[in-house]
Amino acid sequence: MLRPLFLLSFLAVPCAAQTLDDRHLPVIPRTAEDAAKVAAILRPVQDFSQPEAFEAKPAGAATVRARDTADAFSQFSGNMPFAHEMDFKLGNALFRKTWVASPASTLASDGLGPLYNARACQDCHLKDGRGHTPANPDDARVSMFLRLSVPGGVTPDAISEWLATSPDPVYGGQLQDFAAPGHAAEGRMEISYTEIPVTLADGKVVSLRDPAYAISNAGYGPLHPELMISPRVAPQMIGLGLLEAIPAADILSRADPEDADGDGISGRAQIVMSIEHGVPMLGRFGLKAGKPTVKEQSAGAFAGDMGLSNPLHPQPFGDCTPGQPACVTAVHGQEQGIRDGLEVDAQSLDLVTFYAQNLGVPERRGVSDPQVLRGKEMFHNLQCAACHTPKHVTHRLKGQPEQSFQLIWPYTDLLLHDMGEGLADNRPEGRATGREWKTPPLWGIGLTQAVSGHTEFLHDGRARSLLEAILWHGGEAQTARDGVAALPTADRDALITFLESL
Repeated sequence: MLRPLFLLSFLAVPCAAQTLDDRHLPVIPRTAEDAAKVAAILRPVQDFSQPEAFEAKPAGAATVRARDTADAFSQFSGNMPFAHEMDFKLGNALFRKTWVASPASTLASDGLGPLYNARACQDCHLKDGRGHTPANPDDARVSMFLRLSVPGGVTPDAISEWLATSPDPVYGGQLQDFAAPGHAAEGRMEISYTEIPVTLADGKVVSLRDPAYAISNAGYGPLHPELMISPRVAPQMIGLGLLEAIPAADILSRADPEDADGDGISGRAQIVMSIEHGVPMLGRFGLKAGKPTVKEQSAGAFAGDMGLSNPLHPQPFGDCTPGQPACVTAVHGQEQGIRDGLEVDAQSLDLVTFYAQNLGVPERRGVSDPQVLRGKEMFHNLQCAACHTPKHVTHRLKGQPEQSFQLIWPYTDLLLHDMGEGLADNRPEGRATGREWKTPPLWGIGLTQAVSGHTEFLHDGRARSLLEAILWHGGEAQTARDGVAALPTADRDALITFLESL
């Protein structure tokens, strides 16, 4: 297993020798007593006849009451002090704010684009939940887009095993299918599906839709001959601050890049350069863990998805490139003396970050139900928990009671795993290969229909049910996938019932 060493410098050496601290957090070091408590509570489950202690509260004291409505993911942390509530509400307002292109009379809201994917954060993260694939050919595709890159690029000296890529020299890092007046959109994402029947051991036939992607109406000339594309559906937003507060050392302790224990699971840490801190940090956010903190993820979305400058991305033209000169030189929303000379000032970025950190995780439903407990046993017996790690304990944090020293149940190890050729996008990102994805958290997954109005899963929404999502698993998860396919009907139904209780 990988063991992190806490050194004072960053060298181009294997991950095991790199310092990956939690400088983004106001950490209070754990005492020996704390460490003993953590070790005891994180012991693997042995008894499936009853729920584990605190299992019904997936976010610890930050857990919120479960609702079966579209607002289930839009509540603030259950343990938030009254003094913090206004910041959450202001962040919520900014998250829902609709931006407009410059020039505009609404100086507080201008600066959109010139190229963009959405006009508001909420347009992609609908009700703070998952995005979706286009419902029909006329769907505006707001909550899904294509990442773009070409081979080659700069490799950070301080990060080993980096797979160098660069944004497309003309189209940039993502395809923007909307544009401000007077500008051409970059193009349109096209999706076609082939249905693949899969027969399970009990005779049930499940149809998987295999997507193919293309770009039509390219607005800025021919596409690069080596262009790599990766479809991305916006993920749900709950519990991000708690995931951010898991000690990096705890995450790294679970990595096994060479599969030293021979279990077929070889999770690897994503390591990225922090824009804010200027050092390599553990990647946690994004479908390939390409961002180290909620703040950097939020700032990147402002810049890339909406073309809005902010303290971490001060250029006013967003993802525009020198190959799009009219976009680079277009009128923008930056003005001296207003918003720190940016389109999203530091205070606004901090408020949106606080909002994203504190969207509450709903409590579990039916944790004592015999069917749920049976499904939980299937989940563990099939080794699903080898990647979807059930529980963690967060750092003690000064001034962040919402995330401080909480036992949480996100069902993720936050590591990269080879998921096989079927799910591969063949586009590297940082240390992640084209076959690797970060283990997504499972908490809240059973409320997807209530919040988002659909049950589409995986990075590109191809799976229309939890069972379809499981059957797409390959690579390191192939054995677990095959185990699910071989289950008797009753056991498979119990497994799905367990997942729906999360």
